Amino acid sequence: MIITRVRLHRISMPLVSPFTTSFGTEHSKEALIVEIGADTAAGPVTGWGECVAMEDPLYSSEYVDGCAQVIGRWLVPALTAGQQGGPHGAGDTEGGDADDLVAETVGHRLRHVIGHPMAKAAVEMAVLDAQLRASGQSFAAYLGGVRSTVPSGVSVGIQESIEQTLRVVEGYLDDGYVRIKLKIKPGWDVELVRAVRGVFGDDVPLQVDANAAYTLLDATTLRRLDEFGLLLLEQPLAEDDLRQHAVLATRLQTPLCLDESVVSARSAADAIALGAAQVINIKPGRVGGYLEAVRIHDLARAHGIAVWCGGMLETGLGRSANAALASLPGFVLPGDISASSRFYDVDLTEPVEMVDGQVAVDTTPGIGRAPIPELLERFRTDLSVVFRR
Repeated sequence: MIITRVRLHRISMPLVSPFTTSFGTEHSKEALIVEIGADTAAGPVTGWGECVAMEDPLYSSEYVDGCAQVIGRWLVPALTAGQQGGPHGAGDTEGGDADDLVAETVGHRLRHVIGHPMAKAAVEMAVLDAQLRASGQSFAAYLGGVRSTVPSGVSVGIQESIEQTLRVVEGYLDDGYVRIKLKIKPGWDVELVRAVRGVFGDDVPLQVDANAAYTLLDATTLRRLDEFGLLLLEQPLAEDDLRQHAVLATRLQTPLCLDESVVSARSAADAIALGAAQVINIKPGRVGGYLEAVRIHDLARAHGIAVWCGGMLETGLGRSANAALASLPGFVLPGDISASSRFYDVDLTEPVEMVDGQVAVDTTPGIGRAPIPELLERFRTDLSVVFRR
């Protein structure tokens, strides 16, 4: 394909309620939507990608405005270098002519830009969407999905009180969610889980997520969670400390899951080899894109490590794509693929819905969703054209 235009849409979407984790509270979803126009053998197509970076560099070092600069200043020039009518000499085009651009080579073309996996993932997603729309293939079929629906879990942010948490959990269970994830932090952990188990029983699939809020000195506290039969304890320690996660894993009965620590297939392999992870949360944006996410899935499956698909409060674009990813055979635990209504009164796309605890995997060409023009305009706070042929 030949890229003919790239536009970046900065959007702000209000959440139905504040979402609080150990590192902060979000009141709105600040996102970057990548629009790529391309000429293909099938004619002109438009592909869409969603950058999952947060407004502030709290979950990772990336943030929305920084991603916009990286995409416009370095990533797009690297992809369009050498195109007929495009800029020349920007980036390394080794591995094929820019006119022969395919999603499978995006990562290779962008490898000289160090880091910035969320920015790269958004660009790759848009190219892949355009490619699949041109070929008439669905995202799930392309990835090798084996399910038509995926189980829907929900993430419960830190509430003002345990009583409020119980009301929120009850509402989500009534809605039909098949798994509950509780955000925890020091001082908001054991008694919270005890209360949830006490009210809803041991049969509710339950897990907790610390977002790196603890240290190894908290092992005694974390070990107290073993009595509650949790599916997993997610990312208790610092994201850059696989060794201490491996030590902690030997002191717990609860399976240890890594999130922020796994930024690539290579880091996943290191975590598995060290015994630092019995479970891996795969977030495509965090690892540099859906193709790298599949590599991690394949690696984990080969080593008997369970994986599930995490969420970053995505709009319908990323939510639909995540459902396709979670249809792969190694995703044996429910992911954070909730209905659009979990976070938004109005989504950017046709809403993703949950029925009987399941989200349908889209079978239409591409990633399955596209922004509704009126809603894109409604939520957009900035628009920049970073390339036009």
